[in-house]
Amino acid sequence: MLDSTQLNNYRENGYCVIENFKTLQQCQQLQTRAGKIVEEFSADDISVFSTSEQQRNADDYFLSSGDKIRCFFEQEAIGDSGEIKVEKSRAINKLGHAMHQQDAVFRQFSTDSKLEQICQQLGFVDPRLLQSMYIFKQPRIGGEVNIHQDSTFLYTEPMSCVGFWFALEDATLENGCLWGMPGGHKTPLEKIMKRRDNDIGIEFTQLADNHYSESDFVPLQVSAGSLIFFDGRFPHFSHANRSAKTRHAYTLHVIEGSAEYPRSNWLQREDQQSFPSFEQLRAM
Repeated sequence: MLDSTQLNNYRENGYCVIENFKTLQQCQQLQTRAGKIVEEFSADDISVFSTSEQQRNADDYFLSSGDKIRCFFEQEAIGDSGEIKVEKSRAINKLGHAMHQQDAVFRQFSTDSKLEQICQQLGFVDPRLLQSMYIFKQPRIGGEVNIHQDSTFLYTEPMSCVGFWFALEDATLENGCLWGMPGGHKTPLEKIMKRRDNDIGIEFTQLADNHYSESDFVPLQVSAGSLIFFDGRFPHFSHANRSAKTRHAYTLHVIEGSAEYPRSNWLQREDQQSFPSFEQLRAM
């Protein structure tokens, strides 16, 4: 699947881009299914998603979503009194965090044999699908995502997280494409997000201070169907989407099955089952 140049680029820069990894039809199928999930969602339980530490919503709705499909609202979609200011289909920030297991359409998209082959080429012995997110990046109100490393949120010992980011629509400077820091995966993991001891809310443990500068980052503009995959320590972010266009994307995170997955990690399965392999998901 990956040639030597792609593998070397990944090891040197911390990320790799593969164009036309998915067909436009596959992208549209996932968009249609995501739209149906939102349509069927009851907006009674409002949980606003933010990547700003002071504002991160860490209520039970978020912390218990690791083995479920749930909707999370854009901050700017909710008024001061808790009312939804835009139509529901334009108010959702993301779906998370187990569509890859709980939904047949997402499961088929997520268990692509090419994806498993990439995992093997990256050195995985027992790749496990930990988390999935569908990101809407809504027009005008699609929130910014601050500079972060995914292993902050999905920590293992040793670190093994790899993120797979699928562009379901063209991702451009205009609608909030990813920005990444080439070689930044060689910097230390800056912090870890953990559940508090009483399981109420989350907290961050600071490990290093990497002093990121946005001048070190490059835009990762890609067309629909492209795959960007990156190391769990690869620093990346995206600006807010102030354009009139959406920027739909789907992300999967894979970890090594033999790595230790701490009980303090925010994402815990309430059903107490282990994280599934590609083979287990295909058999469902």
